[in-house]
Amino acid sequence: MKDFQNLVVWQKAHQLTLSVYRDTRNFPSDERFGVTSQLRRSVSSIPANIAEGCGRGTDADFARFLQIAMGSASETEYHLRLSRDLSYLNQQQWDPLNQLTCEVKRMLAALLKKLKADR
Repeated sequence: MKDFQNLVVWQKAHQLTLSVYRDTRNFPSDERFGVTSQLRRSVSSIPANIAEGCGRGTDADFARFLQIAMGSASETEYHLRLSRDLSYLNQQQWDPLNQLTCEVKRMLAALLKKLKADR
């Protein structure tokens, strides 16, 4: 069992989640059950799945949860773009969120590649 909090990818995903929660506070109230909820759900799923995968017994299980985290990161990337295009996020908010999302995706891909090579 790995300690997920020691993984840099989990730390970055957690920071992304905190940033998204902060930046969605000012989204329109009528989006509370729409894009706000969808974005928060997808972004929090990234570190949650990394953490859950660390608690599993095998590298194959860990890799499966990393794949789920990767899907959530792609979903987050879309919801961030939608939020920008709807003018809920301005460019100055969107840029760092998008960059961090892409960084998390690259880190997940590298970790998955390493797990595959170790098999």
